[in-house]
Amino acid sequence: MRFLLFLPILLLPGCASLGYQVGSRSLFGQDIQTVYVPIVEADPTRRHLAERLTEAICKRIEERSPYKVVGRPSADSVLECRIVQKNQRVSLVDSFNDPRQKSGDLTLEIRWRDRRSQDIRQFEPLTWNEGGTRITASDAMVAEFGHSLLTSEQNQIDRIADQIVGMMELPW
Repeated sequence: MRFLLFLPILLLPGCASLGYQVGSRSLFGQDIQTVYVPIVEADPTRRHLAERLTEAICKRIEERSPYKVVGRPSADSVLECRIVQKNQRVSLVDSFNDPRQKSGDLTLEIRWRDRRSQDIRQFEPLTWNEGGTRITASDAMVAEFGHSLLTSEQNQIDRIADQIVGMMELPW
């Protein structure tokens, strides 16, 4: 009876020697340890948006991946981002033609490469190609529910940061 209780403990070293990993660390590549994230490129009118986006991406990488964000370009990898497009449009009007709901899109072009300037490629449909990969986050703003343009923009930033970390995972 006691032997059956200790059997799982005896089998654990066997799994470790086969290279199995447990936890979120197994979702990411082991050859990369550090990531350098320069300030997101944006036109001068969106400077504060670029800073907030860079901060969110760095925080999300630190929280949800084993990678360490460093402030030097000599890191194992470099994650470059550029704001390509930011749109706002009215998606719902009332009977007086006043806007009731607005929608916004934020599109980024991203490229993750290692220090040897080789692109780190992932599986379809989220591929890292020579020109970079475009990702978009959308959010709706309804003023009656207390939404503002700032909260809508922050939701877009958070979604973009989540998508970027998700794209850093290894394919299954």
